[in-house]
Amino acid sequence: MSNVDISSSTNDRIKRLVRLKQRIHRDKEGVFVVEGNLLFDRARSSGLTPLEVFVTSGNPVQSELKTTIVDPLALDKASYRNRSQGLIAVFEQFPRPIEAFPIGPSPLILVAESVEKPGNLGAMLRTVDAVGATGLITTGSPVDLFNPNLIRSSTGAVFTVPYAHAGLSELVVWLTERDVELVATVPGATDTYWAADLAGSVAIMVGAEDTGLSREAREAADLTVSIPMSGASDSLNVSVAAALLAFEARRQRSSLGD
Repeated sequence: MSNVDISSSTNDRIKRLVRLKQRIHRDKEGVFVVEGNLLFDRARSSGLTPLEVFVTSGNPVQSELKTTIVDPLALDKASYRNRSQGLIAVFEQFPRPIEAFPIGPSPLILVAESVEKPGNLGAMLRTVDAVGATGLITTGSPVDLFNPNLIRSSTGAVFTVPYAHAGLSELVVWLTERDVELVATVPGATDTYWAADLAGSVAIMVGAEDTGLSREAREAADLTVSIPMSGASDSLNVSVAAALLAFEARRQRSSLGD
């Protein structure tokens, strides 16, 4: 163990990493955790600088960064999924106020109301990235942007995709001032999503699959659209629904030469 800086899971620095699995401790310190070389490289490529890097012996980042070498079992103890992939890094949280959200010309924005599952939000960030949309805005229930599952399911898109959280009334005013049409997905709406005009400046809003959009959100929408379905299922996974509309909006824009 001579080449290992930390050999025990009872080490205070490992105990601190274990605490950072919980949001209350991450927010208290203003940090978040990234696991594995792939996500770590994507975080660094986005311009983020790690505060601390813990690796197992032989990890390639040892040759280019100051790292703390940890026994594999001890590092696994600190992993969110109890399997560290050989690297755990700590980064400083970064703010995402709506005032800094980059609107750009002809924006295509995804809006998620009270979507709390980190995996769904991570998948939506990946969709924004894949479609080349403007970004993701959440409203309603507070979101833990730095949840390890969200970071993992976004495959690093969380580091690069523009994001903001805002109250519904604040969001509506912000969109109105920028002439962005709010399109809400509502079961039973007369217009199907492919029949709606999504080629202009639009914000596509989806809600949690168990409750859908709130009454206030539906009333605030400029247009409501439906996703026709057959069979016994009466709802789609919210990230799937968001992807359908986002890619339809991209298709319509492509047909216009955007």
